[in-house]
Amino acid sequence: MIDQLIRTPFTDLTGVRHPVAQTGMGWVSGPRLVSGTANAGGLGILASATMTFAELEQAIIEVKGRTDQPFGVNLRADAGDAKDRCRLLIDHGVKVASFALAPKPDLIAMLKEHGIVVMPSIGAAKHAVKVASWGADAVMVQGGEGGGHTGPVPTTLLLPTVLDAVDIPVIAAGGFFDGRGLAAALSYGAAGVGMGTRFLLTRDSAVPDAVKRLYLERGLTDTVVTAKVDGMPHRMLRTDLVAELEETGTLKRLGPTVRRTLEFKRDTGMSWLALAKDGREMRKAQGRTLGQMALAANTPMMLKAGLVEGDTTAGVLASGQVVGVIDDLPTCEELVDRVVTRAADELRRAASYVV
Repeated sequence: MIDQLIRTPFTDLTGVRHPVAQTGMGWVSGPRLVSGTANAGGLGILASATMTFAELEQAIIEVKGRTDQPFGVNLRADAGDAKDRCRLLIDHGVKVASFALAPKPDLIAMLKEHGIVVMPSIGAAKHAVKVASWGADAVMVQGGEGGGHTGPVPTTLLLPTVLDAVDIPVIAAGGFFDGRGLAAALSYGAAGVGMGTRFLLTRDSAVPDAVKRLYLERGLTDTVVTAKVDGMPHRMLRTDLVAELEETGTLKRLGPTVRRTLEFKRDTGMSWLALAKDGREMRKAQGRTLGQMALAANTPMMLKAGLVEGDTTAGVLASGQVVGVIDDLPTCEELVDRVVTRAADELRRAASYVV
């Protein structure tokens, strides 16, 4: 485990040793991966969108039992129990609250009042400006190379527009996997990087080994962005299932969609009223159509089938394009150490060019 080599506004803000964050990936970013990242000196972020309230509390307790380092929790700002979950973070002294969608000013104020760092993920400069005006402490910006829900603009173009728009720390995500990427992001003006696929492919990740091997076999052109899973652009590995979904019409997908909605309801213990409330908030926050909201129930269950149960014939495998340049499974400590060491070397090398 290396000492701090690079200090940025992100490390100062969160109290972590290195400017590296492990993103909150549903079904992947559990206590083992989060604590492994935290113990390595990075910011581990627990993914709570696929957890019940009780499961989230248990996961937080487990992370705290595995590490005494700062960590974060990713929350759905449009969840019906968002305030209760924020209160849970406060009660357990979680350091960082990240959000996939912009939290409203009252949630931000509630968290900041108790010393919790608020870091929403955003996909456009105007969204960064909005959350910064509401009091967000930092933002994570993901370019189109990233896995999961993503946009069309690459990180190299999106990042500078966000940096020009706000004066709070910006964490760059989408396309990062090594120290050269961290050095590049810092040179742009970012305060650190977020990595998802790279952390998924570590020995600390609970994803089944057979699925990890499948990822390692893929090349740079082996991901695809499709809206056929949940109605929104989603980057994942190109598989036979994804090809089938791409060719299947809406009516043919209706049956599986209803089945997975029932499975999601059963797994989360949510009532039909809670599901309806969440759907209403999703429609209000994201502007989704009724059809897209119905398809949204596909995502957690199809990701669970692939990433937890290892069934690639019935599940999807979210992935960034960096999957094509990853060929090993280090521990979180090995990964963070080599990323930060290489970044420091690259920054020194680049500084030597200045006359």
